[in-house]
Amino acid sequence: MTFRQALFSGPGPDTFSRALVLAAKGFCMGAADIVPGVSGGTVAFITGIYEDLIAAIRSVNLRAIGALLRFDLAGCIAQVHLRFLVPLLAGLGLALVSMAGVMNMLLKSYPVQIWALFLGLILASILVVSRRVERWTPACWAWLVAGTLFSWFVVGMIPVTTPETWWFILLCGMIAICAMILPGISGAFLLLILGKYEYITGALRNPFDPGNLAVLAIFACGCVIGITSFSRVLHVFFVRWHALAVACLTGFMIGALRKVWPWKEVLETQIIRGKVHVLRDANVLPAFDGDFMFAVLLMATGFALVVLLDRVSERQAR
Repeated sequence: MTFRQALFSGPGPDTFSRALVLAAKGFCMGAADIVPGVSGGTVAFITGIYEDLIAAIRSVNLRAIGALLRFDLAGCIAQVHLRFLVPLLAGLGLALVSMAGVMNMLLKSYPVQIWALFLGLILASILVVSRRVERWTPACWAWLVAGTLFSWFVVGMIPVTTPETWWFILLCGMIAICAMILPGISGAFLLLILGKYEYITGALRNPFDPGNLAVLAIFACGCVIGITSFSRVLHVFFVRWHALAVACLTGFMIGALRKVWPWKEVLETQIIRGKVHVLRDANVLPAFDGDFMFAVLLMATGFALVVLLDRVSERQAR
């Protein structure tokens, strides 16, 4: 088997333009994962690549690793969904490196407007994803409620101060990456809860510094361990209990609305690594002024974008 035959034996885009579209979806996933409270898994779901993503992650298995150790590169490439993973990860990685500072700046300068945009995105995502359950049985409703309560509790947790040892960074990578592929559960927010959001994003802003490179390498190892094991659990749920899994993931997004509500009152803050972080806040009603109307416009824009993406994904699937 030649390398070309191996590359095209697995799923993935077969033209350069489709690879660019997939890379753009990866970029959107990465940009979403940077923001505490927004999940890249949500973006994967609404752009129609979620189950393909889980399958691609599962393709990195012992058989592929064994082929690589035997220097059978063609066999390894044939096993791994490389045509899917390369453009997706390229876009995602570019977003993580280039957007870390931009997203932080936007959230600090225009918090209400940015959160309003995210609220519109997630509201539409709930509508789009819930339509994938063909028949809402009592069991589906039960899993929806369970997912909502779990997500509502998680996004209400208070950040804590934690160590900067290698094993804890590894653990953070495992936890964050599992959350990043779950719609509604933000890996960035869990990093904030674990006290490592500023630490990791700070390393991303200067990834070529030797110290930062070591931190990112350990974090990446945790991500690999977490995502390869957790993807198998998700795959089992989607194969055996597809409707229940989708209902639960829809609940995750509903619970996340607690975090992305744009209008908040800060109740308690703490300085962590020289930066002010909000420990507790409360959702409040908006002031009905010009800023409110602009926020509503952005919310509607986010909602429309998701609906448009869903329509495009449906046409591509046909």
